[in-house]
Amino acid sequence: MALNLPTDEVFLTTEEVLAYLQVNLRTVYRLIKAGKIPAVRVGRQWRFRKRDIDAWLDSQRTQSGGAVPSVLVRHGRARILVVDDEASIRDLLAKTLALAEYDVDTAPDAATDGLTLVRQVKGIRAELPVIIITGFSSETSAIEAVNLGVAGYLRKPFRVPEVLAAAAKALGVPAA
Repeated sequence: MALNLPTDEVFLTTEEVLAYLQVNLRTVYRLIKAGKIPAVRVGRQWRFRKRDIDAWLDSQRTQSGGAVPSVLVRHGRARILVVDDEASIRDLLAKTLALAEYDVDTAPDAATDGLTLVRQVKGIRAELPVIIITGFSSETSAIEAVNLGVAGYLRKPFRVPEVLAAAAKALGVPAA
């Protein structure tokens, strides 16, 4: 027997919500437990109605005056996802940003193309600030990045103060 749900009755799995909100599993469970994110328990799994998540995100943006969505801020600290295929660069950026009092998550790759990841992120959350740090810069990729709405574009080798300044500018917070 097939269920005929209205088209706006799209339910997301936990994994889909992680990607949609760009947060880790612990953060999603914390938000569910605090009653801050709408979720339904189905057996041993959580399901999320997409329209409820979108409405919740809109309310978070409204409460923050359009600034950094509060889902990206934990205990007054902005959250940053560092994606790099080189573990040493990923670790350096994560430690540097953590010392600057950002909450940092890391991921090992962007499916081999950072611009593809930017397109995917912007397709899900257009307002999410993105900074590209690349070792393979070209005029074409820089123009495409700007057209995609990235908040910053840095070239390797980079200097730590440049990264910290770009993060602060992208998130609209005072530089560390």
